[in-house]
Amino acid sequence: MSWDSKGPARGGSRPLADLIGKAMQPAFRKRGFATADLVASWPDIVGERYGERVRPERLLWPRPVDRDGETVTDPATLVVNTDGATALLLTHEMPQILARINGYFGWAAVGRIRIVQKPVSVPVRKRRPQVRDLTEAEQRELDARLEGVEHEGLRKALEKLGSQVIARNRTSSN
Repeated sequence: MSWDSKGPARGGSRPLADLIGKAMQPAFRKRGFATADLVASWPDIVGERYGERVRPERLLWPRPVDRDGETVTDPATLVVNTDGATALLLTHEMPQILARINGYFGWAAVGRIRIVQKPVSVPVRKRRPQVRDLTEAEQRELDARLEGVEHEGLRKALEKLGSQVIARNRTSSN
């Protein structure tokens, strides 16, 4: 199938994510989210404990204010839904969760989290297939590729991703 600047060639198909993403944008924007990225990446941002039991509902952005002749926008308030027990745990870990959310954005986008207690349905998890361990040669190759990465968090994330890609795409005989 050939692609041009307008999309797939006549008769070709388009990825479902392209179609759904565009259809969902107005709904996400109405709730204060610029894109669906925060909602889609939520479990990765907040971790296993809160990923399924806390749902981001909306971002409330305050109106820009004029301070000393400069227009300034304060950080947003993230409204989340969760049950009572999880809300109690979440309040104790609020600074860490805020740091993770703002780390995801790359700037202090969220200044506070407002918790709304209501039931959140927990989806049934499908077990991920176990990935094999890397051979010593594969691990050395991965370590060599990550040698120049200085940021420890980024290095760990890339190592995890790289080991899964290598384990899934190569047979252990290579």
